[in-house]
Amino acid sequence: QVQLVESGGRLVQVGQSLRLSCSTSGVTVRPYAMGWFRQAPGKEREFVADITWNDGATYYADSVKGRFTISRDDVKRTVSLQMNSLKREDTGVYYCVRANTPYPPQFRTDRSPWDHWGQGTQVTVSA
Repeated sequence: QVQLVESGGRLVQVGQSLRLSCSTSGVTVRPYAMGWFRQAPGKEREFVADITWNDGATYYADSVKGRFTISRDDVKRTVSLQMNSLKREDTGVYYCVRANTPYPPQFRTDRSPWDHWGQGTQVTVSA
């Protein structure tokens, strides 16, 4: 049973930074691609970023490119999302996701190809 647990979400002001973490548990004998999605109030859940486990290649949504950085810790088996220059539109629940393959799904920005989801952590950016 794979479990993903997000942490780090809180209330911050516009322009500030925040770091989210995702810890994994369960039996894992191979590396997997991981990523983040988010869902703002009243909106569809959207892709944020992902990282390939074995070579660390990253991919970002245009809306966060240059501001967010996804990283991984192979020893701790955690994935983090460093969020800088936060905007009000970054507000939402952030979900950690994991694929069952080392590389992200072909349609990485879609929700359905990602096999495992965390419960989410709330990020609120106020003016």
